Amino acid sequence: MSLLPPTEKTMFGQPRALATLFFTEMWERFSYYGMRAILVLYLVAPPDGMTPPGGGLGFSTPDAVAIYGTYSSLVYLLPLVGGWVADRLTGPRRSVLYGGITIAVGHFIMAVPIEAMFWSGLLIIAMGTGLLKPCVSAMVGDLYAPDDTRRDGGFSIFYMGINLGALLAPFIIGTVGQDVNWHLGFALAGVGMLIGLAQYIAGWKGLGDVGKAVPNPASPAEKRKAGFQTLFVIVAVAVVFLADHFIFGGFDVADLTILFTIVVLGIAVFYFIRLFRQPNLTAIDKSRLRAFLYLFLAAVVFWAIYDQGGSTINLFAEKFTNTDLGPFTIPVSWLQSINPIFIIIFAPIFAAMWTKLANRAPSTPMKFAIALFGVGISFLIMVPAAMQAENSEKSAVWWIVAVFLTQTWSELLLSPNGLSVTTKLAPAGLLSQMLAVWFLATAVGDSVGGQLVRLIDVVGWTGYFIVCGIGTVILGGLFLLVVPKLKKLMDGVR
Repeated sequence: MSLLPPTEKTMFGQPRALATLFFTEMWERFSYYGMRAILVLYLVAPPDGMTPPGGGLGFSTPDAVAIYGTYSSLVYLLPLVGGWVADRLTGPRRSVLYGGITIAVGHFIMAVPIEAMFWSGLLIIAMGTGLLKPCVSAMVGDLYAPDDTRRDGGFSIFYMGINLGALLAPFIIGTVGQDVNWHLGFALAGVGMLIGLAQYIAGWKGLGDVGKAVPNPASPAEKRKAGFQTLFVIVAVAVVFLADHFIFGGFDVADLTILFTIVVLGIAVFYFIRLFRQPNLTAIDKSRLRAFLYLFLAAVVFWAIYDQGGSTINLFAEKFTNTDLGPFTIPVSWLQSINPIFIIIFAPIFAAMWTKLANRAPSTPMKFAIALFGVGISFLIMVPAAMQAENSEKSAVWWIVAVFLTQTWSELLLSPNGLSVTTKLAPAGLLSQMLAVWFLATAVGDSVGGQLVRLIDVVGWTGYFIVCGIGTVILGGLFLLVVPKLKKLMDGVR
């Protein structure tokens, strides 16, 4: 049932409380995507830069992309912890507040021009995102009864808010970061998060009981156990880094990011085993969890390709793409706004289409299959541009526009519907943790994608786009074959 009062006010047919969550997520994504637009550029910038925006960290392209993928993966991995905290300790509403504060602090730490502060800020931002991200989505789900036909449309509108923040951020943070100072750009990301926190607090009462309750409170013994486990992880990580520094003379980016990828894959396997072993699961719960596992694997493949837009495609644009429009040269970071522009254009169209089609719309598994085809084709579109690059020619920016357009249509088939179906498939009392597992698919995909890019050194840019594109299309075809089975496993959930 919905946690809003029966007399709740509506706006354009949707609960008015959706606006509070819409803008909270919009400003959080503004901070995230703004920093992301300049992150990989800062990582590869030479450290001795004397003119604006100043020096970067001077990493090679493969290492920079691997770091980017590892950070992106961590951002979506830590919601596993954040989901547990919300479900067992704080409730989703307070987790969003604490997470937003932590994110803002992380961005302001990154604004200090000291390398150690940069790495510390990245980690703190990831921790804050882990608290905030799964809980906002869970609260959106609580605005609706399970059979409310407005539900998918509401999630699509919410998803448009994410992309409104992503649209504005590169123009503001990207411009300041690239043309003025990298660290000032990081600070602006923190300001954006503070704005989001202010409006979230202002809309607190209008949320009713949404997100207030702790769904499955932890016992004192469980709290102590969680505290010891947290301490163990902190000590273990510290030991690894100290040993690497003092015994091996410093960390190797390639080795650490590969190790991280292996750890993330192991966490995914462990977490699904744990989900299936939860007590009090009904036969229907277990059937739906099996269906969710298939959707999870499809999402991993999707994000491994899609999220290279901020790393591989971003660096390709910087090195090999002509971004001149007449006398004006478009900053490379601005290209990160292309996808959100398309999302804002097409999200209302997709939302209206799903609402109008209702039960005649394609099932969620079918949408996932089509999304895999689409994201695979998006990389095949890059093949002509890569061939030009390997002939020492600058490719037209329209190839990248076409990539983002294709990925946008694919994203709208998978991401908002994935969020929505996760809230429907989640067993009672496990909603926040299930949403955290959904975001874990992005963590696994981003980490794997960060390692895939090393193939460029083996097969070149053209070969890389061909291998990834064709491979993803083939996997989409295989997923299409299991769609009928998944519809049965989902037991009435579309």
